[in-house]
Amino acid sequence: MYKRLSSVMFPIFAVLLIGALVWGYQENQEKNAILIKAENQYQRAFHDLSFHMDKLHSEIGNTLAVHATSQGMHRKGLMNVWRLTSEAQNEINQLPLTMLPFSETEEFLSRISNFAYQASMRDLTNEPLSEKEMGNLKKLYANSSEITKNLQNVQQRVISDRLRWMDAESAMATEEQTMDNTIVDGFRTVNKKVQEYPELDWGPSVSSIYAKRSVKKLDGLPMTKEQIQSKAAKFSDAEHGKIQIQENGKGTDWESYTATIDQSKDSKLMMDFTRNGGLLISYSDTRPIGTKKVTRKDAMSKADQFLSNKGYKDMKAVNYDEFGNLGNLTYVRKQGDTLIYPEKMSVRVGLDNGDVTGFQASDFVYEHQKKREIPKAALTVEQARKKLNPEFEESYARKSLIKNDYSKEVLCYEFGGRINGTKYKIYINADTGMEEAVEEIKPVNETT
Repeated sequence: MYKRLSSVMFPIFAVLLIGALVWGYQENQEKNAILIKAENQYQRAFHDLSFHMDKLHSEIGNTLAVHATSQGMHRKGLMNVWRLTSEAQNEINQLPLTMLPFSETEEFLSRISNFAYQASMRDLTNEPLSEKEMGNLKKLYANSSEITKNLQNVQQRVISDRLRWMDAESAMATEEQTMDNTIVDGFRTVNKKVQEYPELDWGPSVSSIYAKRSVKKLDGLPMTKEQIQSKAAKFSDAEHGKIQIQENGKGTDWESYTATIDQSKDSKLMMDFTRNGGLLISYSDTRPIGTKKVTRKDAMSKADQFLSNKGYKDMKAVNYDEFGNLGNLTYVRKQGDTLIYPEKMSVRVGLDNGDVTGFQASDFVYEHQKKREIPKAALTVEQARKKLNPEFEESYARKSLIKNDYSKEVLCYEFGGRINGTKYKIYINADTGMEEAVEEIKPVNETT
């Protein structure tokens, strides 16, 4: 009996053992192949980063080498600087630096990129590079040289010692000091050097991109929890006792309050308020959304009525889209006959009954603090219309205040229409007649 059982089971176990060994070998081979592929990608990105930083240093030098009146060469050089910084940023994003402090270098490259792009895009014949901008380029030339040398030192060690990025990633994850951290230490050195560079005056257009919003800069006195509770009760028509208030980010630039109202097991209302002034930033109703029954027209009407009832006057819907059983609308404030695009908010509508289920108003809150005087247009709408492509089939025209590529607010004529079978919004500067922006209107879900 035992011999018979052994003669049957032994081959089965042998086959299973061989199968397990084969499976394990294949798994190990696949794992090694993935690791090799990741290592190759890291190595390629790192060597490309070193190469492009060296090219960036050379390109800044070329831009400085030509005569101050060589606008064409300045434009070409700045465009190349913008391209190379974009390449370097892309390569940094491909490296496993999430656990390594390298943010200073990334922001440094980002500022160079924006400075070079904005300077190259303007009319250098009428507005050549200023002495301050040339001074900035000289400092960037010296700084990029130092960064390049540091990266090349790391690169030489990587090649000569056959260092692996996978080991560096492991060292960052485990913080193990016994491992060779040449790569990690090299990048820390670069980041520390960049952090020590004196702050450059990039000009208002670049600086505005990095200007941080702070609730402390908002008008209004700091609110107490009780005051926020009253505001939440007024907005939601709920009883004070049912509203729970949570304080967020105390002592930071992002101090705020969250009001929560439990309506049922599956539904609650949540509202975020700024601490200064108690301004409502966002509102959300988490109720389950049923089957779509409401038309776009009715959804827009419901959203208009909601904003009007809640005290948001003179708001104009400029975009509508649908995702499943939710309608999403973008509103901007209208001042006189002009749409103020920086003062925008989004509203979400449940298409089962048309009730508003949420809205986001952070842009509106911060931008509405400014007192704007709409400038007088130098061009008439007829004059601006002549700047359009003759084949553009116009459907409407209106005045709009937008932020251009330099983060500067400019008055434009906004023309909506169609060309080549596609809908567009084209913004023509009301003073210069130049195209400030072109926006394609996607036909997905009947965006209008």
